[in-house]
Amino acid sequence: MQMQSDEQLTRLFKALMHPTRLEILDILRQGEQCVCHMEAHLGYRQAYISQHLMVLREAGLVEDRRDGWNIFYRVVEPRVFDLIDQARLMSGVATNATRRRARPSACPCPKCAAAKVDTAMKESSATA
Repeated sequence: MQMQSDEQLTRLFKALMHPTRLEILDILRQGEQCVCHMEAHLGYRQAYISQHLMVLREAGLVEDRRDGWNIFYRVVEPRVFDLIDQARLMSGVATNATRRRARPSACPCPKCAAAKVDTAMKESSATA
């Protein structure tokens, strides 16, 4: 029984041992996100991001759901963020807030499109 739990722990740490997967998890801190959103924010190709999402899914860290053309991912166990944060503290690495890429490219995902409409409506009502 101990060997099986050690293997599960090893899979978890292996899944966290790549900078891109840590960046993906940092994006998922804000909740469910689609792959195109991650692509816009990370600047990587969709296929590359999908490969890393597959590793995270196989480790049991994320789940996906399809909505039309979009595939959305979310973190299954939010305590993984505590683990990442503690590891960053121990290593002296900056937190996710300071590591975030400076300027995401335009994101075509439904979530971002809805946010743009909300912002535009607020701006127009403020100037009216």
